[in-house]
Amino acid sequence: KPPKDDNRYHWTSHVKNKMLQYHISKSLIKRIIDFPKRTEEGIAPTTFAVMRPAASKKPSEAWVMYKKTTQNEKLKTQKLVVISTWRYPGTSPIGKAIHIPDDVMEELEKWFAK
Repeated sequence: KPPKDDNRYHWTSHVKNKMLQYHISKSLIKRIIDFPKRTEEGIAPTTFAVMRPAASKKPSEAWVMYKKTTQNEKLKTQKLVVISTWRYPGTSPIGKAIHIPDDVMEELEKWFAK
């Protein structure tokens, strides 16, 4: 069941597809955003990439890229646009560029070109 937009989150069609591909649930994405183990600057301007290690025997990480947008200037509320999610096999190097799968990069470049 795909996630629906609410007053805090906007889900792009790209992230909905990647959730199916990588078997990442809406609740896991929210938990990663709220309690990240690590935060990096996203590859696109004004985006954030956050990570939590996956709970499994094989080391892997679940990543989420999102952007903050102002929803209401008077109330100073922000809405998070969840752009993408992916699994990184192993442990990613800290402070270095995160390897994003090629198919995800192509989709992101199209999305940001709009």
